[in-house]
Amino acid sequence: MNAEMPERLRRWRLLLGEASAEPLGTGRLGDDDRAMDEALAGVYDEGEGPGDRGPRTSGLGASAPRVARWLGDIRTYFPSSVVQVMQRDAVERLNLTQLLLEPELLESVQPDVHLVGTLVGLNGVMPEHTKETARAVVRTVVDDIEQRIADRTRSAVSGALNRASRTRRPKLRDIDWRRTIAANLQHYLPEHRTVVPERLVGYGRSQRVVAKDVVVAIDQSGSMAESVVYASVFGAVLAGIRSVRTSLVAFDTAVVDLTDKLEDPVEVLFGCQLGGGTDINRAIAYAQTLVTRPQDTVFVLISDLFEGGIADEMLKRVAAMQASGVTVVALLALSDAGAPAYDHDHAAALAALGVPAFACTPDLFPDLLAVALEGGDVGQWVAQSQLAQRDGRPTP
Repeated sequence: MNAEMPERLRRWRLLLGEASAEPLGTGRLGDDDRAMDEALAGVYDEGEGPGDRGPRTSGLGASAPRVARWLGDIRTYFPSSVVQVMQRDAVERLNLTQLLLEPELLESVQPDVHLVGTLVGLNGVMPEHTKETARAVVRTVVDDIEQRIADRTRSAVSGALNRASRTRRPKLRDIDWRRTIAANLQHYLPEHRTVVPERLVGYGRSQRVVAKDVVVAIDQSGSMAESVVYASVFGAVLAGIRSVRTSLVAFDTAVVDLTDKLEDPVEVLFGCQLGGGTDINRAIAYAQTLVTRPQDTVFVLISDLFEGGIADEMLKRVAAMQASGVTVVALLALSDAGAPAYDHDHAAALAALGVPAFACTPDLFPDLLAVALEGGDVGQWVAQSQLAQRDGRPTP
């Protein structure tokens, strides 16, 4: 027999559940395997719930202690990435949402961006005795995301602003000698062994004033939860860059300006109310009031484009923004989850206006923003990025 067969049979037994034991001939599981099997059965076997081998119900009611033990078991026997998937499946399949309002249970979960989205969605019904624990859970995830993206975002934005501010009439101390020499090689004088710099290239002076404005409008409908989390953290990072003025608004059928909360992304998140309808036209109308320097403004719309408002007006407003000089970017999602369901007709209409609508991962967003701040061709960057991803090459 193949030496790997017992291990392969064991894995198939754990994957398929107790009903597969006799056909596979796997026999009795060891103690650890039996505990893993029970943890998996808690979510994936029909008619059972975590820690309860009886019939599954629509809610576990007072069984929060059993669920807490189950959460402890899966963290013992499975890696963090698997734990997050199992937690998410348990919330969706077993209707554990109400149990997440219990502080004791929240202390047992593995925090991740999906859990944060769930907690933000429960904000309106969350009892006071739970909010402190919920904020601590959210803070853990937010701090982790910020650590992941902050340095790269600051570097990309600062570099973009420096490149955009190069001048052809620099003062002596601001001359970029490497670029100046490269630009004047045709003026090399062999007899003097020197280059005559007919055209100077210099660095822009360090920005002491606001160089660019960034306005972010984030759709807070339930399907956009992960994007809301990432947008809030990016907004807070951008708000800490003095040469960029950042505004952040969240919208459903109403618009909430969260700019004054950007100092703390956790406060931004708890200022959102996930769910409800969508009025993109109203959100863009409000964003237009925030634009005071069109040529120096980047507007980022994060939405799946399922418009509940006046679609024609929405498109007219986008066209008007562009005509005034605003750089418009439309993201169907800002997350690691890939392209979501979205309104293809509205995405095509935006593309016809020269505004490509696409999903963007948090790791790529700093590069995208840098291109927009430099006044580069966002559409070309998107096309090159998608081609590179398809071919397995690094994103340009």
